[in-house]
Amino acid sequence: MSSSSRIDETLREEIISRPDIILDDRDLMQALIASNERAMGGNIVDLRGIAMERLEARLDRLEDTHRSVIAAAYENLAGTNQIHRAVLRMLDPIEFEPFLRDLAGDVAAILRVDVMRLVLESTQSDRDSAVRRVGEVLSAAEPGFIEDYITEGRNIPLRQVTLRQLAGGDARIYGDRAAWIRSEACLKLDFGPGRLPGLLAMGSEDPHLFTPQQGTDLLGFFAGVFERTMRRYLS
Repeated sequence: MSSSSRIDETLREEIISRPDIILDDRDLMQALIASNERAMGGNIVDLRGIAMERLEARLDRLEDTHRSVIAAAYENLAGTNQIHRAVLRMLDPIEFEPFLRDLAGDVAAILRVDVMRLVLESTQSDRDSAVRRVGEVLSAAEPGFIEDYITEGRNIPLRQVTLRQLAGGDARIYGDRAAWIRSEACLKLDFGPGRLPGLLAMGSEDPHLFTPQQGTDLLGFFAGVFERTMRRYLS
């Protein structure tokens, strides 16, 4: 073999002492395999090379899945921490009116929603007094309104948490902010036997904040805490 075809002695010794530097480099391995295939000619099928290509494709898919799982885990952890912080802030007030003000203020900011509204079903006299006393955070509606609103009048099961995208919000819920709402979370509230239900509506200008494909476990937990807090004020 001529001297021009020999590899540099220092590089050769480095490769012999640390072969993993080549084995761990995918581009180098592919270059070596391609060179070997050219040397064998076009009439020979390298089954080992084909198997390696398939293994590499499977590895790429596994790595993509691994990254997706890690990203989902981090997102779920961030969502859990967000709900926990919102719950702790919601439990701070002792009186009802500060509780509602915080709901539309700090709690909404923690959850990164643009509007939060509480709707209670009640009789006409209770509705009028509630609207006067609390203002825009709390509104009242006739019995049956919440189920009709969540199901949009369709004969479908009524779930505790409903997520959906909107062309625009309902002015009965969001008032003058309705035109800007592009997605919402509807949390149906159960205040116990003998009491009419409630609705906690979270509206966002981001059409992707709430979508039907998302999980609802964390918001279901938040709704459960909210129900129990409201029972304390309603008792």
